[in-house]
Amino acid sequence: MAKLYFHYSTMNAGKSTVLLQASHNYIERGMQTYLLTARFDNRAGEGRIASRIGIGVEADTFDVEDDLFAKIAARLEAGPCACIFLDEAQFLTKDQVWQLARAVDDLGVPVMCYGLRVDFRGELFTGSAALLALADEMREVRTICHCGRKATMVVRRGVDGAALREGSQIQIGGNETYVSLCRRHWREEMGDDAPC
Repeated sequence: MAKLYFHYSTMNAGKSTVLLQASHNYIERGMQTYLLTARFDNRAGEGRIASRIGIGVEADTFDVEDDLFAKIAARLEAGPCACIFLDEAQFLTKDQVWQLARAVDDLGVPVMCYGLRVDFRGELFTGSAALLALADEMREVRTICHCGRKATMVVRRGVDGAALREGSQIQIGGNETYVSLCRRHWREEMGDDAPC
């Protein structure tokens, strides 16, 4: 039975690596997959999913205007496809998450989404909020804070290295911009020193 999955974490947890490994497992067994990533996140190149450990593959892209149900239906019409993999799921709209759910329910294909849960301000992304509401299964991809605790938050640093408290929710960046932290250290970075 097909399901909608949401694999979530903070920055630098290895979500793209897990996605690429899962897709490879299907391909190794003779099954085809369909990979999608956000069009405007071109850190690895346009239409490419890549991990920091150096592996990557070409992928189709999506933008906020795209009908993902139609994209998936067209891909399935072109030939067999065992699973859909979508990276940068936090950038989905609520409507697009519903389109993915419809693809699972009506087209019978599993959809595995990978993305961030919260932004640098500790707020849910639109796509992540919708996936938390609609996904059949959710899995946390874990990473650690510099203190050794589980990292659940991310801080965005400015050019001076200080934590930013304001700004656009979406800003593409990597290790030079974002640091994953436990909630305690995130609060310290953001200026909240109140006792727990």
